[in-house]
Amino acid sequence: MPFGDPKLWMWAEACEIIDRAERLHRQFFRPGAAVARQPVWEAPADIFETELDLWIVIALPGVSPESIVVRVESGTLVVTGERLLPAEMRRAAIHRLEIPHGRFERRSELPPGRYELDGTRLADGCLTLRLRKI
Repeated sequence: MPFGDPKLWMWAEACEIIDRAERLHRQFFRPGAAVARQPVWEAPADIFETELDLWIVIALPGVSPESIVVRVESGTLVVTGERLLPAEMRRAAIHRLEIPHGRFERRSELPPGRYELDGTRLADGCLTLRLRKI
């Protein structure tokens, strides 16, 4: 817990909780999305910057590489795809379903500059993208 003025850290903590709640909401619930074949969940992502590159790591366990599409649109990285239920589970009775399935989309605004996709790797359930600064 941070020290200092309690009002400041209480507000900062409250804002952080609201941000987390909104992120969870976007990950697991988008009303009406399934009907229109729009994305129904958002994958969590980390962005790191070095002198020469941007590195983006997106958690996509269970997503097949063939379903993933990566593009940059007007300074925003857009990653889309789909995580399907395994065939043997599609007719099973569901007792708990916490892992989001269906179409996903992750949009991340990039820092100012020009970038070129210079490498992708899907390993250990994470998609790692390298964007070279140009």
